[in-house]
Amino acid sequence: MSEVEDTIKRLNLHKGVIGTIVVNTEGIPIRTTMDNSTTVQYCGSLHRLLMLARHTIRDIDPQNELTFLRVRSRKHEIMIAPDKEYFLVVIQTSSE
Repeated sequence: MSEVEDTIKRLNLHKGVIGTIVVNTEGIPIRTTMDNSTTVQYCGSLHRLLMLARHTIRDIDPQNELTFLRVRSRKHEIMIAPDKEYFLVVIQTSSE
């Protein structure tokens, strides 16, 4: 677990990073650097988005899989790195 904590700390040191969340496959947060209500809001929405993106990629090409998802808005940029058991979410301010 120390390796995970070190990675989260390192990510949070980058300029503009608002927070990081580690989420299990059911959409339940395991580790977070954000407050509880914000974490739950992001986890619910991003879990549905990630599942939809995974299914879309598999529908297009059954031999392919989603490796990274990046969503950008005017205010924030959300980067999701999915794995088999967990996915890592990094939220940062969007630089214009």
